[in-house]
Amino acid sequence: MKVIIVGGVAGGASCAARLRRLDETAEIIMVERGPYVSYANCGLPYYVGGLIERESSLLVADESTFRNQFAIDVRTRCEAIAISPENKTVDLRNGVTGEVTTESYDKLVLSPGAAPIRPPVPGIDLPGIFSVRTIPDARTIRTWIEQGTTDQSGMNTYSGFQTVKRAKRAVVVGGGFIGLEMAENLIHLGLEVTLIERDNQLLSPIDQEMARLGERYLEKQGLRICLNDGLTGFQQAAKGSLEVLTQSGKTYPADIVILGIGVKPETDLAKQAGLEIGELGGIRVDDQMRTSKPDIFAVGDAIEVKDFVTGQWSLYALAGPANRQGRIAADVIAGRNSRFRGTQGTAIIGLFGGAIAWTGVSEKVLTRLGDTDFEKIYIYPNSHAGYYPGAKMLAMKVIFRKSDGRILGAQALGLDGVDKRIDAIAMAIQMGATIYDLEETELCYAPQFGSAKAPVNFAGMVAADVLRGDMPLSHWNNIESGLLLDVRNPEELAVENVPGAVNIPLHELRARLGELPQDQEILVFCRSGQRAYYATRILVQNGFKARNLSGGMMSHSVILREETVGGTLY
Repeated sequence: MKVIIVGGVAGGASCAARLRRLDETAEIIMVERGPYVSYANCGLPYYVGGLIERESSLLVADESTFRNQFAIDVRTRCEAIAISPENKTVDLRNGVTGEVTTESYDKLVLSPGAAPIRPPVPGIDLPGIFSVRTIPDARTIRTWIEQGTTDQSGMNTYSGFQTVKRAKRAVVVGGGFIGLEMAENLIHLGLEVTLIERDNQLLSPIDQEMARLGERYLEKQGLRICLNDGLTGFQQAAKGSLEVLTQSGKTYPADIVILGIGVKPETDLAKQAGLEIGELGGIRVDDQMRTSKPDIFAVGDAIEVKDFVTGQWSLYALAGPANRQGRIAADVIAGRNSRFRGTQGTAIIGLFGGAIAWTGVSEKVLTRLGDTDFEKIYIYPNSHAGYYPGAKMLAMKVIFRKSDGRILGAQALGLDGVDKRIDAIAMAIQMGATIYDLEETELCYAPQFGSAKAPVNFAGMVAADVLRGDMPLSHWNNIESGLLLDVRNPEELAVENVPGAVNIPLHELRARLGELPQDQEILVFCRSGQRAYYATRILVQNGFKARNLSGGMMSHSVILREETVGGTLY
């Protein structure tokens, strides 16, 4: 059997290595149009910033590894330019000599990835405007920051990269993974950084109120964020600098511009071969990674896959799913019955010592789909036992079915322990677990690592209280009527308060029930929700109609106000 794999990096390289482990007799050819067959493109921003000092550290496996260890015919700087599904051939062009050859195949795997979006705006090709996809891209950016040139000769290592730099001001266009990671690393290099995003929030996979927490934190680190303002063009300014033009009419000066607008699937080859392309622009595959041509498979950022939670076709440019897809394609080619479950979009980004992570579906996606069978909670637990030094507050949002408690999604932000909470919930979603399962989940505990009532357990308990009717719930953005009852202590109101709210501290509530109306719904809040829960239980059991405002003042500050006076997460 002869298998040709087009594209390396995550999906293609994983497929090649896995296939060799399963089939020692197969002839495997892997072609990659770039100079590196398998590299860590997620590490590119940190190479630009100097945290990763050596370019070689980004290389996961080189040509010799695949040749010597796996007996795979690797051809770098070799581009697939045409496919004939009828003849089962691929035309390959040597990127150095230009020579075109034709190879036959029994099975073909496409892993072309996704290309950075470069919008067709005026000035897009001016010097100093960069995308970030490959190691040569990162190398060129480092050279430009240091020297104001794209000459890459002899610049594979940068022992003096922390010296004075030519570039002083940077503009990053786009608030996704690449945009934010590049912004962080440019700030670490001492540049003044402005980030422009046409949407009303950063990190579109998460909900806006959670993004607000992250945006405030980033602004405290020196990042200037400009939302609701799209790019319209570039123009040359004095002394080789640039001006970035936006829809609002504003002009932002820059010595370097990073385009982090997003990526689009590389599908030219697939279209030429007559493969089915989905509505989102990716290559359509089944759960065994087969395309519409049964002997052609596709994996990675170029394909459309089913969302694990919603069942909708989706695009996910994530390394983890790409690796798994490559393995599954190899399994199927080798005769195994492996299947891809779908992707739930589990992801994390680290920024200035903090982290933002998510898994599953967001509230805004459910709303867009017209789904009303869900509820959400906000909790703000400590990362570990509060009495042990170094505990940091986490902000967590968990979304679940009202009908059966099935977990649909979760988002978390904080300075410690974000990853392991989202990892736990991601596995729960994979297993079809409910919030009742989260209540009973047994997790490791010692005071420096967590709490006896772990944040994941706590989320399950709070959500279960809601579904059992023990904690009737409302949200700040859905208040139509009712008496607002603040059960915090009076000194807390001096920091921040809600105009018109009645204040009865929790410890005085039982003695002052006569001051509250029996015929009106009472909406109870505190700082983060716990005291309000206690108060709600008191009120409900005394015949009052009461609801807990989820997340208390912590949620109020991000849902209803642009600025937090007190109670900030960071």
